[in-house]
Formats: sequence, C-alpha cells, structure tokens
Amino acid sequence: MRFSAAPSVASRLAIAVASEPERAHASSGAMPAGAREDALRHLLQTAADAGCTTVATRPEGDNERLLGQAWPFPSPFTVTVRTVPLSDGLDRLEARARRSLERMGLPRGETLLVSNPADLAGVEGRALWDRLTALKTRGLYRKIGFCATVEDGPDLLARRFQPDVVQIPCNLLDQRAEQDGTLEALAAQGVEIHTAAPFVSGLLFMAGDVLPPEFADYAPALSRARRRLAEARIDPMQAALSYALNLPGVTSVIASVASAAELRAMLAAAHAPRPNIDWAALALPQAADLSRTMHGAGRSPLDDFSRISSAA
Repeated sequence: MRFSAAPSVASRLAIAVASEPERAHASSGAMPAGAREDALRHLLQTAADAGCTTVATRPEGDNERLLGQAWPFPSPFTVTVRTVPLSDGLDRLEARARRSLERMGLPRGETLLVSNPADLAGVEGRALWDRLTALKTRGLYRKIGFCATVEDGPDLLARRFQPDVVQIPCNLLDQRAEQDGTLEALAAQGVEIHTAAPFVSGLLFMAGDVLPPEFADYAPALSRARRRLAEARIDPMQAALSYALNLPGVTSVIASVASAAELRAMLAAAHAPRPNIDWAALALPQAADLSRTMHGAGRSPLDDFSRISSAA
C-alpha cells in the first residue's frame, strides 16, 4: 500500500503578487526602470525554491503579462485566475479567461474562479457557470469555482453549482466562516477550500494612530488583539498564518506578497510552531461591520492584493 505525503506548509501557501510593487521600496522611492521585472523574477524563483508553487492572479493591470515574462524555466507554477465582471458580457468574460492564460504564456490554468458571487446568484448565473464548465471540459482549466464572503451564502451556492473550489476570507480578525460552520459545510460537500486575506489588508499590523479614518472605529479592538499577541510573545504574521493554515478543511491560504524578502518572512512565520493561544479571543466582535467597511473603502475582504501596509 502506498501512502501520499501530507502537503508541505509551503505548498499550501499560495502567493498573490501585490499590485503595488513599490510597497517593498516605499523607503527608497519609486522602483528604477527594469527593477520591477527583476524583483518579480527573484520573487518567483524564491517561491519555486521553497516549494510555494501556486500563484493567484486577477485580470487587471499588467501583472499577468509580467508573470508570463518572469516564470523560471521550467516553471513549477500553477495559477488561479479570476473572471472579469459578468456585466462585461458572457462572451467577454470567457474571452478574458482565455486571454489570462495567453498573457501568462500558459497552455492551461489550475483554477478559474468567478470573482463576484452575485454574478452566479443572478438570472445569468447558470449560463455563466456553463461557460466555466465548458472551459474545464476543454482542458483550459482543471478546476472551477467562485470567490465569496460569509454574507454571500457560499454553502448554498456550492450546493447549487457544485464547484471544485471556493475561496473565502477567514482570518484572525474575521473568524465567522469557521465559527458559523461555513467551512465545515463546504468541506462536507467535497469542496476544496481556499482562504484569503490572512493579513486583513494589513490592518492586523497597523497601530491606531496610522489607521485610515474609515477604520478608526476598529482601533480599540485591533489594539486589544495586538496586545494579546504581544503578551503571548507571538509575532502577528506568525499568528495570522498559523491560524489560517490550521483551519479544518482548508487546502490553500492565499497571501499577498510584494518581494522575495517578504516571502521569506512569510515562509519563516508559516513554518514556526503553532502558538498556544485562545484564537477565538482574537476575533473582532464587529467582523461583519469590518467587512462592509472594507467594501465601502474599495478594499475587498476577499484578498490582500492591496494591503494597507507591508507586513514584512
């Protein structure tokens, strides 16, 4: 009898290359010409060497093309791609999913996710899902699924469409997907669960005096969470990744990263022993309000692509 090895920590940590590459160079000004491409190659090679081989992308900006130019050869990476909004039209949505692979120089992708669950809940939801299913049948993507928050009812959507993958935020500050049974319900359906936004767009690392004004109401609760971690002598990055990586049923944790140095810091934190702490005590009581505030501020709780500050 053959036994398959348990997935390594690095293999379960997926990276989303930050859309603001200057984040890693904030103290030294804008990046010189060509430095962005070199930095991305270094980041990807660091990820490949560590065994961190899943890259999450979005169909906006120039990141997909830059990734296509920067893959190490031979490339060990698989990609997770998101759709454009259904409001662009079904034909445009399908064409852009194909175009994402072309821009990255890949014959096929690992996973294609509907970006907005409201697109599936609407009148064209079934037609949209049929388009994704056809792309999977043709071998362009191995898995299909959708992104959702707790408010979107991902369990019910999964029962209706039977996705391979659901991406959902669940982190130290917003633990609702674990506490209300959403993760358990998805796992019971055989769905592969990806959690997103482990760093809550950087809020976990920000002191109250530097919080953007729209998040000022959460400063006391954020301060309490940081104080609990400090008293337990636990680094916030270590705590965030340990919580996410140990969630039952979760197969992949997607974290935003802007540089090889940032990735090395994440990997070191992810490999650290799991802290002995009351995780539930770190959750924000106003997690639902925080999710709505992030949406209103243009910072999606579904990912850390645009983190407020660097965690490194």
